Amino acid sequence: MADDTSISVGRTIDSSAKDLFLVLSNPERHAQLDGSGFVRSDDHTDRITANGQTFRMNMSGPHMGGDYQTDNHVTGFVPDKLIAWQTAPAGTEPPGWEWMWELEPQGPDSTAVTLTYDWGKVTDKDLLAKGLFPLVSKEQLEDSLAKLAEAVSGS
Repeated sequence: MADDTSISVGRTIDSSAKDLFLVLSNPERHAQLDGSGFVRSDDHTDRITANGQTFRMNMSGPHMGGDYQTDNHVTGFVPDKLIAWQTAPAGTEPPGWEWMWELEPQGPDSTAVTLTYDWGKVTDKDLLAKGLFPLVSKEQLEDSLAKLAEAVSGS
């Protein structure tokens, strides 16, 4: 699904929701999952265990002039079902874009996974005027789902 302010992609992965959630809730694994190529590594982060946590990532991309860090504020957390966060340049409040992973078991070893990139809460007119959104394409999100499937099969 895609609309003016979000892109969602989905696929069924041959793994339990629990095993997928273990990968998704570990920021150390996020560079391995990133289809955009922006995520380089985590910055000494802990496993995500609750709403309201913040984890920092090391990033790189031309849209930010090279290397930078982000603080990711956890906005949704339901074990084995949902994990979401809003991203912000390190040390700032989130401007409004969000990443959400939803897991729906299809059996003991099969899970429907939906990944959504939503920038609908961005209200900064200057930021919107830069024409950055969407910064990540549908194909890159689909690549993230493929990488998740590979990561969980090898974990």
